[in-house]
Amino acid sequence: MSFPTTRLRRLRRTPILRRMVRETHFSASDLILPLFAVPGQGVEHPISSMPGVFQHSVDRLVETAQAAFDEGIPAVLLFGIPEFKDDVGSSSWSPKGIVQQALQALSKQIPDLVTIADVCFCEYTDHGHCGVLEAQEVDNDLTLANLAKQSVSLAEAGASIIAPSDMMDGRVGVIRGALDDAGFSAVPILSYAAKFASAFYGPFREAAESAPSFGDRRGYQMDPANLREAMREVELDVEEGTDMIMVKPALPYLDVLSHLRQSFDHPLAAYHVSGEYAMIQAAAEKGWIDGDRVLMESLLSIRRAGADLIITYGAREAARLLNTGWEP
Repeated sequence: MSFPTTRLRRLRRTPILRRMVRETHFSASDLILPLFAVPGQGVEHPISSMPGVFQHSVDRLVETAQAAFDEGIPAVLLFGIPEFKDDVGSSSWSPKGIVQQALQALSKQIPDLVTIADVCFCEYTDHGHCGVLEAQEVDNDLTLANLAKQSVSLAEAGASIIAPSDMMDGRVGVIRGALDDAGFSAVPILSYAAKFASAFYGPFREAAESAPSFGDRRGYQMDPANLREAMREVELDVEEGTDMIMVKPALPYLDVLSHLRQSFDHPLAAYHVSGEYAMIQAAAEKGWIDGDRVLMESLLSIRRAGADLIITYGAREAARLLNTGWEP
């Protein structure tokens, strides 16, 4: 039937009608807050390119995580900036590493919080690349052994979930085997399964102090032009035993999210990355947009495309809005 018999506006007339027929919903429990751990005490260093985001010493990081948990956010994603860097990123698997310290403190003080530990080396290497270099190229297989050591160390420190973001071939299987052999068969893996070589990561590199000293990461992160390859990447990670899958970035890759949702039953996360967040904040500061509305519409679109979980630097802002009855 067509107009005038069919009038789609009938179900848009009032807030209650719109709420009754709304197709996509999300809540604070769908959100994950990224946090950056640094050495020291009482440190809360602002990230200039991401207003409202900080590098935290462990004591301040625990305070922030507690506040987020109290607002209904169930999980944090941890990155670390170590005291020293070397050519292989060895501080990433030290029992006294900065993320290991954060995990121990969080496990003790907020035992119900889900702690997701990012597994990579760009923050820990003196060259800023995500693995072991051979002739200025990241060696995939040499890097795998170090990813296994880092993952076991993070699990020993109390990580709830291990999240490899390095984009080495075969990493999920190697990490799964290492965790199982070390007695951590119950620790799940959230794989950055489709991580694209994106220009939207710029502000993160300030926050994590992880810009590469030469070249770029296009040799191991995905070509932004490729959807079918993303499907193959995810399929391989699933075969190797990942428990959850992720797309990064989110908004420029909603088509990838949608295709994955239709093809896989695994829990699906999307990373609303630093550049996506920073653009909203910058435009809001200029008064060009309503920052709250644009943030929430962005996150809603990620959910609509198929994401079960959203990693976003705006998690606390979103949670506050949701907790006070926000609606589209």
